[in-house]
Amino acid sequence: MPLDTNQTARRVIAQHPAKRDDIGDLVTRRPLPGPQLEQLDPFLFLNHHGPQTYPANNRGLPFGPHPHRGFETVTFILEGSLAHADSAKHQSVINAGGVQWMTAGSGIVHAEISPPEFLREGGPLEILQLWVNLPSRLKMSEPRYVGLQQESIPAIALPGGGELNLIAGEWQGSVGPIDSLTGVFMSTLRLPAGSQEQLPVAPGRQVFLYVVSGEVEVGGEPVQAHHLIEVDRDGTSLDIEASSDARLLFGHGEVIEEPVYSHGPFVMTTREEIVQAVEDYQNGKFGGLDA
Repeated sequence: MPLDTNQTARRVIAQHPAKRDDIGDLVTRRPLPGPQLEQLDPFLFLNHHGPQTYPANNRGLPFGPHPHRGFETVTFILEGSLAHADSAKHQSVINAGGVQWMTAGSGIVHAEISPPEFLREGGPLEILQLWVNLPSRLKMSEPRYVGLQQESIPAIALPGGGELNLIAGEWQGSVGPIDSLTGVFMSTLRLPAGSQEQLPVAPGRQVFLYVVSGEVEVGGEPVQAHHLIEVDRDGTSLDIEASSDARLLFGHGEVIEEPVYSHGPFVMTTREEIVQAVEDYQNGKFGGLDA
């Protein structure tokens, strides 16, 4: 399908490789933060776990109870399953194709572990977790959580033969099931070899594009799997052509342009707020979780 010549394509500025940083026996790659990019405002962090296959009678994921404050986590279960529990009394098991969206806000303790069936039987596992910053006015929002199975996420056929799974935001009349506090658009893409898509993005919004697998070109430039693709903020579309079957994480959001002070699981705008977050957690103000 020919591209709309009235659209201006975003230009690739840099490709940021995901560095291996395994957590025990969990294969882990991380493109953000990286040596050349501390954040891609408002996007702070991405972990890519797997793909790998766990044997029967495995120990599963190692993410027992831990706190967060000041941002949101978006977790994409590409293969396998993930059990969530938190101090705000949310619980779920999300399977392949599903997504978890958690607003840590003023403070939450949560655990992300493998459910008993996966521990017993094993199987393939691939998970992405993205951290999305909140502006200072929303950092102390009430914590919330939404867990979505694959069937709750619209799968939209694209003109060039690809498919977009719409998680948050609007896409040509469809609305994603997550109502983002900050108007973030979030999706995953499947592009078969030879497909060519022109994805509209309003000027000024920060694009987040990570190549999970496959070979694609963005704005005519070849980009690599396991790379975060940084593009400019001037154009009105993201033009992607798949050289092979490909899977991508595609989102965009408004730039916050505020200071970022982070300390482990806390992301605030001042050092004093970080100190307060640590004190509040140590004093039990985030609530507790037995997991």
